[in-house]
Amino acid sequence: MAALLLLILLLLPVTSLAEPVHDSSALKAQSARTEPLTISEVLARIELTHPLLRAQGVERMQARAKILKALGAWEPTFKNITQAARIQVWNFLYAPHVGTGGYNDSKLEVGHPWGFRVLGGIRNGFGDLPLTGVPPINGLAAGTVAIIPDLHLFYPQQQMIFGGSFPLLRGLMVNDEYADFQKAELAGPQAEIAVAQKRQDLYLAGAVQYWDWQVAVKQAQVQKQILAVAEERLVQVQGLAKGGKAAPLDVIEVNQEVQARREAAIAAQRQVEYEQYKLSLFLWENGEPVTPRPEWAPEFQGETPLPTAQEIAANKVAAKEDRPEVRDLYIEAKMNNIDLKLAKNYLLPKLTFDGGRMDAPADWIVGVGYRYGAKFEMPLFQREARGKVLYAEADQQQLAYKQLYTEQQVSVDVDNWLSAQVRARDRVKAATEALRLAKTLEEGERTRFNMGATTVLFVNLRERNVVDSAYQLYRAQADYAVARGGMLWATGALSKPWPESELAKYGNPLTAAGANGSTKQLGRD
Repeated sequence: MAALLLLILLLLPVTSLAEPVHDSSALKAQSARTEPLTISEVLARIELTHPLLRAQGVERMQARAKILKALGAWEPTFKNITQAARIQVWNFLYAPHVGTGGYNDSKLEVGHPWGFRVLGGIRNGFGDLPLTGVPPINGLAAGTVAIIPDLHLFYPQQQMIFGGSFPLLRGLMVNDEYADFQKAELAGPQAEIAVAQKRQDLYLAGAVQYWDWQVAVKQAQVQKQILAVAEERLVQVQGLAKGGKAAPLDVIEVNQEVQARREAAIAAQRQVEYEQYKLSLFLWENGEPVTPRPEWAPEFQGETPLPTAQEIAANKVAAKEDRPEVRDLYIEAKMNNIDLKLAKNYLLPKLTFDGGRMDAPADWIVGVGYRYGAKFEMPLFQREARGKVLYAEADQQQLAYKQLYTEQQVSVDVDNWLSAQVRARDRVKAATEALRLAKTLEEGERTRFNMGATTVLFVNLRERNVVDSAYQLYRAQADYAVARGGMLWATGALSKPWPESELAKYGNPLTAAGANGSTKQLGRD
């Protein structure tokens, strides 16, 4: 027997539980931290530094760019045009003359969202072709190319010019350019909704990951504690075996239980590291993720009062107003109304009036100084216009169905997370009682073992039951916390920025990732 005991001691593994692995970012940032990591800090750091939230904020700048692009349709445009023509005058009364005539225009053209365009400026004429036998006009030889008959400015060959075009039916107050501008104005609210959508998704994902990390840390702590108990029992049983009070097989059984618990503790430590690396993607500092340490994990919070029926009804109303999914449908409905109005405007015939100075040098030189015109155009069957109207009306019906479904969906989300909160609270109560009973059985079985009234096998079973009961309690507590956060998500509260009083503890709210792109640039913006 002594030889068998010696062999067991020689073969006893001396491996120990691996130390936690930390990456370089955790060693660099907050290495001296002692206070626990709270859920409020996690959400505040998401709002302050998360790259995906900052990337979503770029849509605000893109929205302003769309407005600038749409405004370009009516951009005041300065134009300078020079045109010249070679003219040959052939008449039986006069000898043939060949000369050059033309003008230089400097004008400003401006459009208006209602569809009309106007222009005004100065025309400077020039030419070298006088006609003989005709009395001078204003001191210039009659027939000289580019003599200005009216609207003179500083000298006879300089005049004011003006012109424009006016749609009277199709395009008046409703046109493609104005519709694009109205849609561009809605891009700003749509960008805010996209940021709110990304914020609430990151908040909820960060909260869920935070509680998963906390469960893993607590479970690893339980595994380490139960491993320490098994190692102490191994020493105890080895001492009993030396004195002949325990069988060598008991030593083997206890040693086998130590190895199984050591493997479980290593797996639990790996789970902690896995969850902490996932959580680090929600905690950023100086451009890199910060890996939380297990000692930062706080205790689970206690139970909070459940919302009343009146609060649930108010939450459903708030969800239909604050949830980004519903708000985005309102923006789409406004855009569809713009398309529908534009499509109905296409049913009108085109009637455009335009006028102004002649632009061809030959016409202008020979005395045709002004032009006026009206253009009427109407497709006989209006297929394109009717197709546009039908398409916009179909989109309108589709949006109405989507809105009905989405509003009911957010109401169901509120009920669903209320159910999750109630059931998680009940699970916490049941799991707490189960853990208390499991610990009582464990203590009793351990006492019986010390008295020699039971075996190591039953002690191990009782201790395993305590570990399982503790995990179920931690999981239920985490699910209860997630359910509380899910209720905030369902009502749309997580789509709003975290309070500035909390943000100021961990960074500058003015440079927060959630505010990226919200500050307009000076000048043209």
